[in-house]
Amino acid sequence: METVTKRLYEAMFLIDSAKASDWGAAVEVIEKLLKRSRAEIVSIRKWDERKLAYEVNRQTRGTYVLTYFRVEGRRVPEIEKNVQLSDQIMRVLILSAEQMTQEDIEKDTPATKAEKSKLKQKAAAQAELADAEGPAARELPAAEVPEGEAAEEPVAAQLSEQAPDSDEAPEKSEQPPASERSAAPQDSGSRPQEPTVEETKPDQAVQANEDSEREGPSF
Repeated sequence: METVTKRLYEAMFLIDSAKASDWGAAVEVIEKLLKRSRAEIVSIRKWDERKLAYEVNRQTRGTYVLTYFRVEGRRVPEIEKNVQLSDQIMRVLILSAEQMTQEDIEKDTPATKAEKSKLKQKAAAQAELADAEGPAARELPAAEVPEGEAAEEPVAAQLSEQAPDSDEAPEKSEQPPASERSAAPQDSGSRPQEPTVEETKPDQAVQANEDSEREGPSF
């Protein structure tokens, strides 16, 4: 039984950029073409989109697709012929890649570098936005209170503490009744004084009542 030896090859496919916009369909075209020649696909990645040095199939721009695969050496011309018959693929360049390592195959292409750069810029912009919003978010209170309520509450509390209710009469200082004052012990050398009763004239009593009604309760 003859042993089949497959070698590693690198291929650069050129595809119309309009058709490469549907990346999944473009990859499917290349996979079908290679599998038709019994190739084992190792990697398929977008290399870059470039302006062509000259028109190819009336196109001035194209998308390059970098591909690595293993296949028998005698089938390489078959792959090149199938590319010439394809309507989706404009050109292909196939080179031997036996000397390449897995690390070389996985190196970033210009397209992947540009994509990573965009992701870094986006992450940096989001980080700057988060830093700018951070201090403002920390200054916000845990529970938002309307400004009117927040300003009125301390004033209302002070008034409630300082001012008595309008319905209640102001408190008078408590004094012992006259009977207790008369019964309190007096100095041994002094005589008990008789309580004096001030005579209030009717006109003075009326005037005092009118003054109290005009003034009202004091806060």
